Amino acid sequence: VQLQASGGGLVQAGGSLRLSCAASGIFSEFAMGWFRQTPGKAREFAASVSWSGGSTNYADSVKGRFTISRDKNTVYLQMRSLKPEDTAVYYCAARDFGFPATRDYEYNYWGQGTLVTVSS
Repeated sequence: VQLQASGGGLVQAGGSLRLSCAASGIFSEFAMGWFRQTPGKAREFAASVSWSGGSTNYADSVKGRFTISRDKNTVYLQMRSLKPEDTAVYYCAARDFGFPATRDYEYNYWGQGTLVTVSS
């Protein structure tokens, strides 16, 4: 199983970025999610989407600004109105169940992370 994340970069506060994560090697229905982590802090949930794409979850800190979606084995995270506190390494993850989850231990597979830096 491989998850390949991309799309991170440097953006000014108020700007937008779209992250992508392509999954390969998974042959069952699987939900996907995005988590983020800053140095010295625990990894935190950002958003998740079900296998069908019809069910999503968002952390309160990103709700209304981030949108998660998927097209088969690729998941996207559209980030708008970015704030400096959104600066983090973003990780995509997949789990061997079709229902989305919000805790990192519920995910079986992880991508390598992509850095998002939001300048003030």
